[in-house]
Amino acid sequence: MSLPDGVQRRAIDGEEALATRGEPVYGEGTDGEWRRWDLRRSKLGAMLEMDVDTGLAGGETVLYLGAAAGTTVSHVADFAGPTYAVEFAARPARDLLDAAEPRGNLFPLLKDARKPETYAHVVEPVDVVVQDVATRGQARVALANRRFLRDDGRLLLSVKARSEDVTGDPDAVFDEVLDSLAEGYEVLSARGLEPFHDDHLAVVARPK
Repeated sequence: MSLPDGVQRRAIDGEEALATRGEPVYGEGTDGEWRRWDLRRSKLGAMLEMDVDTGLAGGETVLYLGAAAGTTVSHVADFAGPTYAVEFAARPARDLLDAAEPRGNLFPLLKDARKPETYAHVVEPVDVVVQDVATRGQARVALANRRFLRDDGRLLLSVKARSEDVTGDPDAVFDEVLDSLAEGYEVLSARGLEPFHDDHLAVVARPK
C-alpha cells in the first residue's frame, strides 16, 4: 500500500493502524507524536487503508469540504501543506477551531460548501479537493468547487447515498451522482467503502 509522506503504519494500543504525527483531536490512541487514524470515523482514512489510488503524496495544498469537528481534516493537515477546512455548522466548527490551534497550516472557514463564492477570496488554487458533505446534491457541490482545483488536481469525494435519497437504492444513487460529476470531471475510480462505511462510494476524479 502506497501512503502519503507523513502517514505511517504504527502499532498503537496493541494494533497496527494508520497514523499521522500531530496533536490528538478526538481521543484517538497515540504512540509518542503519532496519533491513530480511526478509519471508521474517516472516509479518507478508509480510502487509504483500502489502497485507493488517491494520488496523495504529502505536502499538497488541500481544500476540505465538510470538515465537521476536524476528525479527518486534522489528519490531512498533519501531512499536507496549506489546508482550507470548510464547515457550515457552528457547533462542530468550534471543535474545528480547537483542532486548528496547534496546526499553523489548517485554516477553518465557517462557510457553506454549496456557496464557494463566499470563500473564493480566501482559498488559493489547490492540488486536492476532499469532499465529505452529507447533503443532497453532492455532485453539484463538487462541480461548484471545481474552480479551485489546478488542472492536474484531484477530487477525492465520499458520496453518502442516504444523504442524496434516504429511500433510494444506493447503487442507483451512486450512478446518478457519477453521471452528474461527468459535467466537469473525469472519474478515475469509484468503489464502495465497506466494511468501514456502509452505503458510501469513494470517488477519485480529475477536472476536465
